[in-house]
Amino acid sequence: MNLDKFYDIFQTEASYRLKQAKRLLFVDLISDWQEASNLPLGLRERLNQECPININAKVLAAKDKKSFKALITLEDGAKVETVLMRHKEGRETICVSSQVGCPLGCAFCATGNSGFMRNLSKNEILEQVLFWARYLKNNLSSRITNIVFMGMGEPFLNYDQVLSAIRTINEPDGFGLGARHISISTAGVIDGIKRLSKEKLQVNLAISLHATTDKVRSALMPINDRYPLSRLFSAVDQYILATNRQVMFEYMLMKNVNDKPEDAERLAEIMHQPLYVLNLMNYNETNNFQAVTPEVFRSFADILEKRGVKVTTRYRFGSDIEAACGQLARRS
Repeated sequence: MNLDKFYDIFQTEASYRLKQAKRLLFVDLISDWQEASNLPLGLRERLNQECPININAKVLAAKDKKSFKALITLEDGAKVETVLMRHKEGRETICVSSQVGCPLGCAFCATGNSGFMRNLSKNEILEQVLFWARYLKNNLSSRITNIVFMGMGEPFLNYDQVLSAIRTINEPDGFGLGARHISISTAGVIDGIKRLSKEKLQVNLAISLHATTDKVRSALMPINDRYPLSRLFSAVDQYILATNRQVMFEYMLMKNVNDKPEDAERLAEIMHQPLYVLNLMNYNETNNFQAVTPEVFRSFADILEKRGVKVTTRYRFGSDIEAACGQLARRS
């Protein structure tokens, strides 16, 4: 797929043609411009030649059919992974990537261990959304309800392209998905948190936390050396002051790393803020770490809940197809 010349082509067309084309692409979800029977034949042929919208992807389905992973091959041959998660209550959440690989090198993350190639463009981000929108429509008779930027890469290291893609996802002539159904997860890039606090978009902010001390977090996430916990929480509090929006913290339990009762007690103390929400997850094995047992997971969650922490729990999701948190990696 290549939409780089999309807007240029319509500069010489009647003004209503662009609106028609955007509806065909983002609402009707066509996969070939020849399907656009309301556009002139010559325009369709030019669009197919200069702005092809076919997507080269392979899909893996989890055994329980609750999650799917797609490997998309981009125009330059680079590959990126993206995930669909299906929930009981009818939510269809897609997890999209913002980079090919990741430069942060988090110890527990397969993406970081695969190295970094480049940032994704706005259109390459939208390509992931389009793929799942078509897949849901054609195969599952459904539609995207939520989008999370929690795939490969650090979204705030590709801030402009990510926000530009979000605006298209949000706008009525695009996918028309409400901003409150879109979340950005960051490893703690403070500059990005500050920039997001000034945006006129009500997107959700999530923080990958995973530790309650600088020593442990720096061992897991080298970015903590640059943005230690004190600075990170100060930036989050300033974000909340500016937006009055809650912030989700993600904490992934790893055996003998961050799973002790004292970790839970420290986490409960940290989370004791009105607009802090915690998403507690179990680790999905990739290389050097192990998941905790169900008993340890429940005990850890119990401590948090007894201390009044607003916590959601997710034990496993998509691990059998390597589609769970920390498992996405660039494939050949």
